[in-house]
Amino acid sequence: QVCNVFEPSQNNWLLTTFIDRRGAQRIYVEIRFTVRDCSSIPNVPGSCKETFNLYYYETDSVIATKGTAFWMEAPYLKVDTIAADESFSQVDFGGRLMKVNTEVRSFGPLSKNGFYLAFQDYGACMSLLSVRVFFKKCPSVVQNFAIFPETMTGAESTSLVIARGICISNSEEVDVPIKLYCNGDGEWMVPIGSCTCKAGFEPDNSNVCRACPPGTFKSTQGPGLCLQCPPNSRSTAEAATICVCRNGYYRGDADQPDEPCTSVPSSPRNVISIVNETSVILEWHSPRETGNRDDVVYNIVCKKCRTDRRSCSHCDDNVDFVPRQLGLTETRVFISNLLAHTLYSFEIQAVNGVSNKSPYPAQHVTIDITTNQAAPSIVPIMHQISSTMNSFTLSWPQPEQPNGIILDYELRYYEKDHAEINSTVLRSKTNTARVESLRPGTVYVVQVRARTVAGFGKYSSKMCFQTLTDDDFKSELREQLPLIAGSAAAGVVFIVSLIAISIVCSRKRAYSKEAVYSDKLQHYSTGRGSPGMKIYIDPFTYEDPNEAVREFAKEIDVSTVKIEEVIGAGEFGEVYKGRLKLPGKREIYVAIKTLKAGYVDKQRRDFLSEASIMGQFDHPNIIRLEGVVTKSRPVMIVTEFMENGALDSFLRQNDGQFTVIQLVGMLRGISAGMKYLSEMNYVHRDLAARNILVNSNLVCKVSDFGLSRYLQEDTSDPSYTSSLGGKIPVRWTAPEAIAYRKFTSASDVWSYGIVMWEVMSYGERPYWDMSNQDVINAIEQDYRLPPPMDCPSALHQLMLDCWQKDRNVRPRFADIVSTLDKMIRNPTSLKAVANIPAVPSQPLLDRSIPDFNTFSSVEDWLAAIKMSQYRDNFLNSGFTSLQLVAQMTSEDLLRIGVTLAGHQKKILSNVQSMRVQMSQSPTTMA
Repeated sequence: QVCNVFEPSQNNWLLTTFIDRRGAQRIYVEIRFTVRDCSSIPNVPGSCKETFNLYYYETDSVIATKGTAFWMEAPYLKVDTIAADESFSQVDFGGRLMKVNTEVRSFGPLSKNGFYLAFQDYGACMSLLSVRVFFKKCPSVVQNFAIFPETMTGAESTSLVIARGICISNSEEVDVPIKLYCNGDGEWMVPIGSCTCKAGFEPDNSNVCRACPPGTFKSTQGPGLCLQCPPNSRSTAEAATICVCRNGYYRGDADQPDEPCTSVPSSPRNVISIVNETSVILEWHSPRETGNRDDVVYNIVCKKCRTDRRSCSHCDDNVDFVPRQLGLTETRVFISNLLAHTLYSFEIQAVNGVSNKSPYPAQHVTIDITTNQAAPSIVPIMHQISSTMNSFTLSWPQPEQPNGIILDYELRYYEKDHAEINSTVLRSKTNTARVESLRPGTVYVVQVRARTVAGFGKYSSKMCFQTLTDDDFKSELREQLPLIAGSAAAGVVFIVSLIAISIVCSRKRAYSKEAVYSDKLQHYSTGRGSPGMKIYIDPFTYEDPNEAVREFAKEIDVSTVKIEEVIGAGEFGEVYKGRLKLPGKREIYVAIKTLKAGYVDKQRRDFLSEASIMGQFDHPNIIRLEGVVTKSRPVMIVTEFMENGALDSFLRQNDGQFTVIQLVGMLRGISAGMKYLSEMNYVHRDLAARNILVNSNLVCKVSDFGLSRYLQEDTSDPSYTSSLGGKIPVRWTAPEAIAYRKFTSASDVWSYGIVMWEVMSYGERPYWDMSNQDVINAIEQDYRLPPPMDCPSALHQLMLDCWQKDRNVRPRFADIVSTLDKMIRNPTSLKAVANIPAVPSQPLLDRSIPDFNTFSSVEDWLAAIKMSQYRDNFLNSGFTSLQLVAQMTSEDLLRIGVTLAGHQKKILSNVQSMRVQMSQSPTTMA
């Protein structure tokens, strides 16, 4: 204490000893003191003060010692001038307390090992009672299942110091990094991130993760508790993440860990068969035991056996099963196209979601059936071999199912302008016949049918053939004169090949003017196509497929082809870029498909069949065949060269680079090419952006006219495959083509809708990463792809029209071309952009979403959408009301343990519907 107020120029100091900083960056000083009021001191000079100063000096070592002048001369840093809140007027010796002041000051940041404090009195009457020097820190704490260490506060009172957390034992990070902030008062605040107990461990007292005891499990990381093992399963050790199934019980691939283990079904019962010639209906009862599952389906194994039953083989591919052979949900199947007088063995298998887990074959029942006598099937096609003014010669292949030995054929023909009742009948022992005594230049309608001991089959479709007129005959004769071969000894022998003309004969409408063509073997089907439009001929209907190559593909001399570089690999060999220089024509760039060495005859026929198909087409939006090289090695197919390659990869490389009108122009070209193909009665079956080629002028052309595909029946992931095994993803394929193999121009329209979506999304994969089976299930539930980003609503509506479930109400390609033309002529129709739903895979036509307003709880809502297995996940994670559920995101679903993509999409689509319904319901919002 000091009170030298009557002495002038007071400068009194008090210095602490050296104080170790101990890592603190900011120091606090609490001072307790008293000060006497200067006015209470009589005759006090004007130099009396009621304040004093606080200083500090930072140093790495002890400097001040007794007897040094350091404390008077050191370069102190002033902390503050300390003033008393209350002062006393006189000393009371009667025992009453004086008025004590307490002040706290802080200073920093400090960086050296320690410091001194100094107090300066320069004229006050005061007493310094106590000085407390301290720093602040946040204590070690366990929060959010993470341990945070003891942490010093920052250099400023407003500083926040980050402390990293470490997950406690048996827990894992949820969000990284895990941290807390320590504020200037030594308090923890602003937690970020957390840890949760690992799978197999549950939280206990909020700071310990305890192992699940035997008989319980916890399958996911998170706040949930251990659950009792589901029926038919067990856990024998602590910390189980799943309960293993007991012997004879299994979990399916899509089953959740909290679902019971189930078993395989027993065999079907009470099989009934109804045989009608070469078809059979099988009906049966469901198994007595379903294995406690509701996903039982049936497979039909068909075998053709010898009459003595010594050996059996699998049925031919042409046997038809309606609705299908595998995965039947009903207990009935119709089987047709069987052989007559043949013993068949049908095995009806009952399988469910765990049958593939069992070491035992699927439970089944077998029934043997012998088909009845049946007439032959229809003759598929007729060819015209030759024609004169009074006759023509026809040939035809044997029916696909003769159902016995063909005894003979019956032709029925009549003049097209006359009634069918005036027809003439002609018999032939072989599959060729010469029809004579005809009128020149007359069109005749012809049908043919085959006969076995079972009787006649049905007549073939009506086809029209025309005899030559007198002028035609003379013209043909003049053209053939240069080919006359002479011999002096034998005279002159004329060999004239007269090629007949065939035209379309429609039963539905008659054309006023008959078109005339001289294409050899050209045939026409009834009721379709336009007047004068050629109809596609399947090259495999030729007895010798090489004949189709010679008919439709031009042979190119290999010396005119120059191969330059490899640009890809096809199913049969390399694909090259090259140049073609035909005599009298300019050199052009071409694409060259080659047949790899070591091929067999079948591979050569299959390879060249694409040329036989392509060579029949002539359209600016169909890839053009230049010709084939078959007389030297390697065998080649030469087509026009498309500089920009496949449309899907071209769009991905140029994402966002085209205007909407340019994209619509590309789509218009594709639809024009498909309109041409549909009018030729050609069904593409594999229309996709990868099979569209683009040239330097952005003209799109349809390509890939390979082998016909069929539905592969021995795979759990249905896809169409060629006979060489090349798969076509089902995401481009119409539902009736998947279910019933019904490929038509309407199924190509469905595929075109997917191509539209690919173009407008710049080559994005349809249905993203959904599995093929998820795509099939989604389509069956009326799910449809949402509009791509910035897609005009008019274009998306056209896509939806192409994806109508009923193929009969889908637009035709002629309608699509007309619609796109109108859009191009009226660009303002493309300005309205389709709304993008909040959920990317939201089904646009999902009519199965329930009304949110009918539910009183989250449990009821989950039950309605058949997701009750996630009840505990929702409630344990805090989603206890429908209002909270309506705010859920895909990240929330992952966090609470909904990991299956299909379940996520179903829940999110219903959540999106709930949001829309909430926004439209003022009562709900209130």
